[in-house]
Amino acid sequence: MEVKVAERRPDATLLSSGGAARKLADRVATAGLYAAAGCVILLVFAIGLALVVKSWPVLTGRPLAQVLFSSVWKPSRGEFGFYPFIMGTLWVTVLAMAMSVPVSLLTAVYLAEYAGRRVRAIAKPLLDLLAGIPSVVFGLCGWLAVVPAVTAVGEKLGQFTTGLCVLSGAIVLAVMVFPVTISVCEEVLHSVPLEAREASLAVGATHWQTVKHVLLRAVYPGITAAVILGFSRAFGETMAVLMVVGNVPQAPHSLLDPAYPLPALIANSYGEVMTIPREESALMLAALILMVVVIAFNVLARVVIRRIYVRTGGAG
Repeated sequence: MEVKVAERRPDATLLSSGGAARKLADRVATAGLYAAAGCVILLVFAIGLALVVKSWPVLTGRPLAQVLFSSVWKPSRGEFGFYPFIMGTLWVTVLAMAMSVPVSLLTAVYLAEYAGRRVRAIAKPLLDLLAGIPSVVFGLCGWLAVVPAVTAVGEKLGQFTTGLCVLSGAIVLAVMVFPVTISVCEEVLHSVPLEAREASLAVGATHWQTVKHVLLRAVYPGITAAVILGFSRAFGETMAVLMVVGNVPQAPHSLLDPAYPLPALIANSYGEVMTIPREESALMLAALILMVVVIAFNVLARVVIRRIYVRTGGAG
């Protein structure tokens, strides 16, 4: 005698209610993610708007070109010329990138193409550690080691310098930029398909020829993006540079001249804004200039990185 066991089927009501709950949870999570992203974007716009409002008295008091290219900085007389600070920022940042890029690129090539697993296992955490060191520590090391060395070099060249100059700030800044530039360059080198390496080696090219003529050509937009990201990182650095550049409000004319970058101006002068009219507005304008330049370079870097991933078939 056969006994038939009734087959238990899931209740359609339970299935429909469970599916509705999951859909509701997905919608809530999606809305939360959109809200978080929107808050970040709104925060950037809010900071920019606040800086524009705060700097408006200086922007409307004189033509913008006169404010940006005047060399006179006398807050007590209401004269705010940003030319020495802009030039000081550019001197230090451009020189730092000129020293940092070749070393960073060669290091990234070595880590990506030549170093063994053990070397990479040691080097990567050290780079992460270097990126996490506070900038004031770099400034202190620069004060104790770089400034005396630059003073000695100036004496040998017959030029008097206290060591607090563009060259000292650029050396310290170059070391701070190493982790960012090396990491991005290494990542874009890893994005090149293995087939490209194998094809080059198959026709008789050496490893270095493959790196030089195949890999570096394929990833030059990514290397450009790494340089741009490093530049934006260096452009807004404050404490480390402030401690070793001299902070003299004059446009530098040589590597051994003191400089006064915009971030150092804000850090040094903000305590006096309560006693001098319109100086707060001038400092807010300096912050606005920094923000606009850094955002522009970061957007440019993102566009270039997306382009390299699209070219190599990666996820952009």
